[in-house]
Amino acid sequence: MSGISTHILDLSRGVAAAGVAVRLERGDAAGGWTAVAERHTDGDGRVKNMIPPGGTLQAGAYRLRFETGAYWALLGVSGFHPVVEVTFSVVEADRHHHVPLLVSPFGYSTYRGT
Repeated sequence: MSGISTHILDLSRGVAAAGVAVRLERGDAAGGWTAVAERHTDGDGRVKNMIPPGGTLQAGAYRLRFETGAYWALLGVSGFHPVVEVTFSVVEADRHHHVPLLVSPFGYSTYRGT
């Protein structure tokens, strides 16, 4: 099954980052971005599929926008990155794409997961 999923782990607390707003955007030929979907991470810090029901994943440029500033504010922490944007390419639209995000108040890391 193809799709785009994500999982956010809060490295500073050693827990999943629940309730984080995530927006998926698709790039166009002119360099602009169009919103595809908006979700919030569940209690396990996951969004199982960002592609809306009935939608299909297509090859092209995508961007996940994580509202990390709001997450840190709820914890009473002053984070350095109010937003984390991860831009990536979908070449094989028939494959699932998992984009984990590891966060702390002053940094983040990401990779292509499985």
